[in-house]
Amino acid sequence: MKMIGMDVGQKTIGVAVSDELGWTAQGLTTIKWDEKDFSTAKEEIESILLEHNIKQAVIGLPKNMNGTIGERGEASQSFAKKMENIFHIPTVLWDERLTTMAAERVLLEADMSRNKRKKVIDKMAAMIILQSYLDAKK
Repeated sequence: MKMIGMDVGQKTIGVAVSDELGWTAQGLTTIKWDEKDFSTAKEEIESILLEHNIKQAVIGLPKNMNGTIGERGEASQSFAKKMENIFHIPTVLWDERLTTMAAERVLLEADMSRNKRKKVIDKMAAMIILQSYLDAKK
């Protein structure tokens, strides 16, 4: 079953997809959107879901370091509900603490320029979120 992993921010959504067997995650794209208007991302998300035959979504849940849910976590919960209601696919909220920092570290170790890192950091974070979920399921 193919899954989509998403790192949801206020202006961008990092997107990754799994292979058919659910073993590996690959970074796919970054969607630019306005968090206040889901329709600004709807068409692009729908296209990805159909093209990749996605059956489940794994949405990053940014928790505070003490495990509580803050404003960004609530925004991710709201996004997950919209995904379920609009696209009729099940969603899983997955703890994403430190994934953006982990993605940044990987890109720094790859000696990627700051400008290039900005372009790929969100889809890299989505890939880490999805891969973490896939690894935990094994």
